[in-house]
Amino acid sequence: MTSITRDVLAEIKSAIECNPVILFMKGSPAAPQCGFSAAAVKMLAEAGSADYAYVNVLDDADIREAIKAYSSWPTIPQLYINQQFVGGADIMRELQASGEFARLLQK
Repeated sequence: MTSITRDVLAEIKSAIECNPVILFMKGSPAAPQCGFSAAAVKMLAEAGSADYAYVNVLDDADIREAIKAYSSWPTIPQLYINQQFVGGADIMRELQASGEFARLLQK
């Protein structure tokens, strides 16, 4: 029996390259499945960003683990803006407090 192997890191890279803003999260923006993902969605909304892509990592265990390796960041959610890793909810919170978050999203 032959198994089909996926290049999950290539899938992640492609998703990041194809979307100016993408959030890897647990659940969806309409129904976040953890408090940190809910906080990330709320901060994006407060910054005026309603148009962003997301990946529900709960739908795919391979992506859930690979995104951590891709970014060298151990937690989810993870936000990318213009192909640059921004961070998780804690970093987003710090950027929001400094006023930098909205500026990053406007670039």
